[in-house]
Amino acid sequence: MEQTRPSGPDRRQFMKTMALGAAALGLGAVWPGGASAGEIVQPPLPYPENALEPYISARTVKFHYGKHHLGYVKKTNAYIKGTPWEGKSLEQIILGSYRKDDYLFNNAAQVWNHNFYWQSMKPGGGGQPTGELASMMKAAFGSVDAAKQALVKASATRFGSGWGWLAIKDGRLVVVSSSNALNPLVDKMKPLITIDVWEHAYYLDYQNRRGGYIRGVMDHLINWDFAARNLAS
Repeated sequence: MEQTRPSGPDRRQFMKTMALGAAALGLGAVWPGGASAGEIVQPPLPYPENALEPYISARTVKFHYGKHHLGYVKKTNAYIKGTPWEGKSLEQIILGSYRKDDYLFNNAAQVWNHNFYWQSMKPGGGGQPTGELASMMKAAFGSVDAAKQALVKASATRFGSGWGWLAIKDGRLVVVSSSNALNPLVDKMKPLITIDVWEHAYYLDYQNRRGGYIRGVMDHLINWDFAARNLAS
């Protein structure tokens, strides 16, 4: 996983340990947990399909959420049915299958990544983060804008399919990019927000203009409130 590290140490070492369950990620209050009655659940979208227009179309959301995301959920559930994985959380499956069962890891991690991605955006998003998040961005990258540009660059330059992330590692704010289904959990990081740069996230609207899609997300959709809640959890 490629990382963009801050130039100086974070002055506040507020995180001594990192728990990788849903509660530690601050996700329990945002979308339903990973497993219910033995099955992985696809959380409902936190807004209507057309709520992200004109930056992401309802058509893209319909295919992305209803085909790609749902497909990963179905494949994960089919694979774990009748196995010791059944009934475990997504985090347990991801960490337990990493580098041991590529098929299970890839599908389960993509479920988690997409759950996180939909929450990373909101209608009327964008703008500037505030509070502790803004302070940490300034401490780590020199300014809020520099931190935002690092996330844009990491997402735009990810070769092939993958993700851009703002995360916490060892008490410090970092920007990382990951390929395919990889996410910061496997490197003991705490994700705060993500941008999906798989082609299915933007191709219907932007074709090969990944940068235009990323700029639309960053300027108009990114949900800094979600990142702040994850930071505070």
